Amino acid sequence: MTRPTADGTECARAWEAMPWVLQDSAGASQKAWFAEHLAGCADCRREFELQERLHLAMALDPIVEPDPELGLRRLLARIDADDPQRAPVRKVANASWVVRLLAAAVLVQAVGIGVLGMKLWTNDRSPASYRTLSSPSAPAPAGALHVVPEKSMSVDRWNTLLRDQHLSVVGGPNSVGAYTVVSDDAQASQADVIKRLHGAGIRFAEPATGSP
Repeated sequence: MTRPTADGTECARAWEAMPWVLQDSAGASQKAWFAEHLAGCADCRREFELQERLHLAMALDPIVEPDPELGLRRLLARIDADDPQRAPVRKVANASWVVRLLAAAVLVQAVGIGVLGMKLWTNDRSPASYRTLSSPSAPAPAGALHVVPEKSMSVDRWNTLLRDQHLSVVGGPNSVGAYTVVSDDAQASQADVIKRLHGAGIRFAEPATGSP
């Protein structure tokens, strides 16, 4: 296809109008002018007919859907025909069976990894004693505190408080929601720790000399 030169002003205008006419988005006056021009210009008429065929071909749905399995079978048949000494290729009768087999293998592997990870995690932790609210309280370690957080305190805020105050939970919660904690800061006295806790969302804090 050769686009008309600048000298062919009418043809150039017709070429610019072709896409609009093909997509049925041209105005009535533009369509009328275009039809009149095609009637007297054989070159533009041939070009428009060609573009009409291309436009129609692009709008058509494919007649034949691709068949990957058929293509694979044909390829294997050609390979066997080219090499008579080649051992017969074992074909898979059902592709979905292969997918299910692979999925089962992945699942088994994931379960195995999970079991191994749980075993390693269990071996790294010392066994914890199981206690209920009715179990007798174990003796509190030296320097321990009984603390009761505000009811509105979230788990994230509680963990942040323990980290910021260098505290470790060694017991609890008991029937009144009290935890037994010890300070990891050897430089801080019990009085200092209790003072800081009272201003950090803790409604009760006292030395662990007995049950709160």
